[in-house]
Amino acid sequence: MAAPSPDPSLERHFKGHRDAVTCVDFSLNTKQLASGSMDSCLMIWHMKPQSRAYRFTGHKDAVTCVNFSPSGHLLASGSRDKTVRIWIPNVKGESTVFRAHTATVRSVHFCSDGQSLVTASDDKTVKVWSTHRQRFLFSLSQHINWVRCARFSPDGRLIVSASDDKTVKLWDKTSRECIHSYCEHGGFVTYVDFHPSGTCIAAAGMDNTVKVWDVRTQRLLQHYQLHSAAVNALSFHPSGNYLITASSDSTLKILDLMEGRLLYTLHGHQGPATTVAFSRTGEYFASGGSDEQVMVWKSNFDTVDYGDVKVQRPPPLASSAGNLPEMNLPGPPGKNKSLESVQDQPQEPVSMPQTLTSTLEHIVGQLDVLTQTVSILEQRLTLAEDKLKQCLENQQLIMQRTPS
Repeated sequence: MAAPSPDPSLERHFKGHRDAVTCVDFSLNTKQLASGSMDSCLMIWHMKPQSRAYRFTGHKDAVTCVNFSPSGHLLASGSRDKTVRIWIPNVKGESTVFRAHTATVRSVHFCSDGQSLVTASDDKTVKVWSTHRQRFLFSLSQHINWVRCARFSPDGRLIVSASDDKTVKLWDKTSRECIHSYCEHGGFVTYVDFHPSGTCIAAAGMDNTVKVWDVRTQRLLQHYQLHSAAVNALSFHPSGNYLITASSDSTLKILDLMEGRLLYTLHGHQGPATTVAFSRTGEYFASGGSDEQVMVWKSNFDTVDYGDVKVQRPPPLASSAGNLPEMNLPGPPGKNKSLESVQDQPQEPVSMPQTLTSTLEHIVGQLDVLTQTVSILEQRLTLAEDKLKQCLENQQLIMQRTPS
């Protein structure tokens, strides 16, 4: 019988923000961690010890949300300055600006194919953008109050949004129609996300609760009231077996979804814990708070729990597979495998040589960077043209004023 695994432990402690931390996200390979803050800055922290952090400036007001693209080559952020920025997360920190929202942008999330971006705003809309064409595509506009969060489903076919109108809405991306509204929350809904299987959603609320619904039957599966203040954020472990929450009561809580119970309560932040996110492998999670701190924790879950990390493609909505573990999900395979051997396995069935897949991923990543670079050059050219036009206009004015 395996020895019990140790409790989650604080691994790293990043200091650099000058105001409350609002959001965190890991890159694909867990080498970088991005955080946003009320100080209007974006920080890129390197998990490698003694590595220098990057501070990105560009937003004119608080940064409210961050999300790495699936390839890790781009980083999206949203701000109280009403804009969305797409950054190349390197030392230069260059970015392009997306403008369409008319109020604070609360949430940004890339689709799993990296082609689309969904944003949510205090202007009561959810907007979908093309990443490579860098243009606004369409709005989803049925919420009647601020929209705090919007996320794509793992297969990219659905969008879920959470609002201060106390509802969670499920949308079909293709038809752009609202499939269902979940109205069980007793207060503003602060955060929502899909279970890795794509069959369930979890939402956090100002009423101190977390609720889990099945998106096919629309049935409420689980309801947790464990925090003593608003729940500000949540994140599913990649296995789908665990959910972590961050609350204004200053704690993080890890829930065992299989057994429907609280596993751990973590005290680290002095003041409200505002954000939390698991890494893509589930080995780490990061949290941020109003104390200006970014903390990285090692999950330390038993290695058997990582068996499900190699989640296959989410089943279609009509399928009965991939429910939450409490609904008779088969136990995770490979109980005696080490953590590393499970993590190194592909996340999806591989139908082509691994080297070719890696090469294609690299090419896609380079195209992402190239697209961004071209856009930045276009912006600079437009700026130069505007300045030249202004100079010519000024010169004309001087000529007119000068007596002949």
